[in-house]
Amino acid sequence: MTMRRILLFIVFPLLTTKISGQETILEAYIRQGLENNLALRQKEADYEKSLAALREARSFFYPDISVNARYTVARGGRIIEFPVGDLMNPVYSTLNMMLGSDYFPLIENQEFTFLREHEHETKVSVVQPLIDPRIFYNQKISEQLSEAQIADAESYRRQLVADIKTAYFNYLKTLRIEQLLHDTKLLLEENIRVNESLYRNDKVTIDHVYRSRAELSGLEQQIAEITKARQVSAAYFNFLLNRPLEENIMEESDFDSIIMVIDLPGAHQNALANREELSMLESYARANDYYLSLNQARIMPSVYGAVDYGFQGTDYIFNSKYDFVIASVVLRWELFHGFENRAVISQAKIERDIRQTQIEETKDRIGLQVIQAYYDLQASEKSIIAAEEALLSATRAYEVVDRKYREGQVNLIEYIDARTTMTNAGQNVIISRYDHHIKYAEFERVACLYE
Repeated sequence: MTMRRILLFIVFPLLTTKISGQETILEAYIRQGLENNLALRQKEADYEKSLAALREARSFFYPDISVNARYTVARGGRIIEFPVGDLMNPVYSTLNMMLGSDYFPLIENQEFTFLREHEHETKVSVVQPLIDPRIFYNQKISEQLSEAQIADAESYRRQLVADIKTAYFNYLKTLRIEQLLHDTKLLLEENIRVNESLYRNDKVTIDHVYRSRAELSGLEQQIAEITKARQVSAAYFNFLLNRPLEENIMEESDFDSIIMVIDLPGAHQNALANREELSMLESYARANDYYLSLNQARIMPSVYGAVDYGFQGTDYIFNSKYDFVIASVVLRWELFHGFENRAVISQAKIERDIRQTQIEETKDRIGLQVIQAYYDLQASEKSIIAAEEALLSATRAYEVVDRKYREGQVNLIEYIDARTTMTNAGQNVIISRYDHHIKYAEFERVACLYE
């Protein structure tokens, strides 16, 4: 491969590869990562758990309906004496005297056990909360905690997209540098052939051959290092997608030019309006406010309504003779609880101030991130232009030095310096271009530009 072809390979890659209609390879990988990433699955499981907790909190608004059945067998216990004889016998005696008869016989006092020997009670109980601030505020707290969990999951999704893009660009960067070094190896092998030919014709000394071979050995060491870096970056990329670490990665030949469609103030405003970290903190702050209201509302009474309908008796008989209905309204009012509630309210107020401070700090940090990412992106654009111009100059210089070296007009040191400069310039172009896409992925994340 000639230097012109190497230059074209670096500066003017092929058109963007497409798969699945208009979906690029990278877009497909992002979709796969969002579907399969294990850490994201854990975040989504936490969100599902919070939804279950919210459903639990809402369930307390509905009545509690239960069926209760009891059958008892009793022996002994308290004896209840009923002095019916002492009460009625004087009356009966007087009546008998007045009537001159014994129509009213005397009776004895009665005794019976407090516990029935056999008894059953089968009933349906319905308990409905009528007024209970705790149920209302607990539901609101669960709603905000659920919102915080989904914001946390969405924040990780946004970070995961940026991580996948960064890992993919790092993989392509190491792959392109590896290809460049392999192409440079052809140049060094050609240089060794030229030096051996010149040595055989007594035009150079043997040290030229040794130096050329040493250059090749040094380049092979660089190839080994960049190959290791490519393998590690590929494994990390597959890890993000929850794939086998050794799985092959499809290459995207090129990417569309990055066009800044938003200025710095717009990016800052968009970030503050859409960053999930802020939404999560605001949800936690609202949950804390509801927790404060919950404890402040403990001075209010709670009112419940209850209805029991069932059957009682010594035998299991279910008819209108043995049924009963009990309806009641229960009021509970906590008047004093050892100043515990006052301490809890104080803690909730302090926590509210802490949350507000965290929100303000996060807004400042987001603004700083947007500014840094914005100017990093601008600087990387200029770096690409400078790197490509340096590569063009280094390539032309190498071609001149290579021609002169073959003619014996320059020494080996000048040739090696020209070749090294050109190779380094080629690497710098590759690094600048892919770092530019990496920086845009970061700017896209901090400014919330990726939907």
